Amino acid sequence: MKKLWTIFTVCLLLMLVFAPAAFADGETPAEAAKIDTGDTTFVLISSALVMIMTPGLALFYGGMVRTKNALSTLMQSFFIIGLVTVQWVLFGYSLAFGPDINHFIGSLDWVGLSGVGMEPNADYAATIPHQAFMIFQAMFAVITAGLITGAFAERMKFGAFVVFTLLWTTLVYDPMAHWVWGVGGWIRELGVLDFAGGTVVHIISGVSGLTIALMIGKRKGYGSEVMMPHHLPMTVIGASLLWFGWFGFNAGSALSANGLAASAFVVTHVAAAAATVSWVLTEWLYHGKPTILGAASGCIAGLVAITPAAGFVSLIPSVIIGLSAGIICFLAVAVLKPKLGYDDSLDAFGVHGIGGTWGAIATGLFASKAVNPAGADGLFYGNASQLTTQLLGVGISWIFAAIMTFIILKAISLFMEVRATTDQEVQGLDLTEHGERGYAYQDFLTGSPIAFGSSANGVPQEIVAKKTTLA
Repeated sequence: MKKLWTIFTVCLLLMLVFAPAAFADGETPAEAAKIDTGDTTFVLISSALVMIMTPGLALFYGGMVRTKNALSTLMQSFFIIGLVTVQWVLFGYSLAFGPDINHFIGSLDWVGLSGVGMEPNADYAATIPHQAFMIFQAMFAVITAGLITGAFAERMKFGAFVVFTLLWTTLVYDPMAHWVWGVGGWIRELGVLDFAGGTVVHIISGVSGLTIALMIGKRKGYGSEVMMPHHLPMTVIGASLLWFGWFGFNAGSALSANGLAASAFVVTHVAAAAATVSWVLTEWLYHGKPTILGAASGCIAGLVAITPAAGFVSLIPSVIIGLSAGIICFLAVAVLKPKLGYDDSLDAFGVHGIGGTWGAIATGLFASKAVNPAGADGLFYGNASQLTTQLLGVGISWIFAAIMTFIILKAISLFMEVRATTDQEVQGLDLTEHGERGYAYQDFLTGSPIAFGSSANGVPQEIVAKKTTLA
């Protein structure tokens, strides 16, 4: 009852705080001539594509964990859709894109989406409703928080995860989005190019994930027990949904149904395809076998790397970016991680942190004003200073994400448990955190349900024993 009263009190306070904004006069409907219906349709469809990426991420990550943690992993990504959306509507969007305060943060003028209506906002997109731009950006905030969960999968308590996600989105994502994309943001003013989220989405999520993984330590048995993915078909379905949704992620960032959107669409697909090939070939040479997990990971690495460059590079550079991303990210996962010994459970850092870093740097190499006059030429088009600017943006992103994540997690740990106990890890977070199991096992001789404890790799001990006996 105390928990219920606490939740009720918090909800009541939120209602009182945001009630004035809810009943304030909004913008008047736009005149038809101000809104391009084609652009609006394109951005709304792109928003839906980016939204489906987070359930796709849930499947991608969910298939890679052990059976006993499948639901908890799915739950994290799915719950983030709700949590971050509410945060975004109440105050997150205003902090990220609201009227600039000293090049550092957006004001609270748009709190509760006050003033964010059906008219376009010329500062961001002159041909679509302001609300269309807002909801498109909301989907970016959602999936960025979701990406981090791959680094601490199978060992963070759900309560700590919820508090961390809310604080991280508010204190890390929102300011970074304003700095890079917001009108007046200081990194934007420096000239850093980030078309769809190399610094804002991938670097900060990957580096934050690595920071958490180092702070909370390795999973029980990591390095001494085999921790195989429990459902690779699920992971491939998730990767396919991510690839599909990424067209909205990158092409949609043109915010208009035009030639730039088409170019971003094409280079996105080409880079993903190239990275799929290069990861698999590198893995084949390194391990002696090509794997479906490698193919799925490769396509994501290519998509990550092309994201900041998608609106600034042409076709052949996208091939180079993708081929390089597959190799670089594979080496980060297969060589760097084992050598340094950190437990980035599902390679959030190896793919997103490293892939995003390469993509941001590659933008400084291959960007061309012939593709996007609003951008800049890179090193290979006669402008070496753009590479320096991109490196500066990368450095800022790494430092900011690492320091802020460290502070947030340390603060949370002062008043609540962050990591699951050893017993909870052994049983699995599905059961200990959520009271559910993802799979109902039955005795294959009698058909009756089996009550079981899980072995280290998530396979029921009783099933292993019975199969061994029968064999």
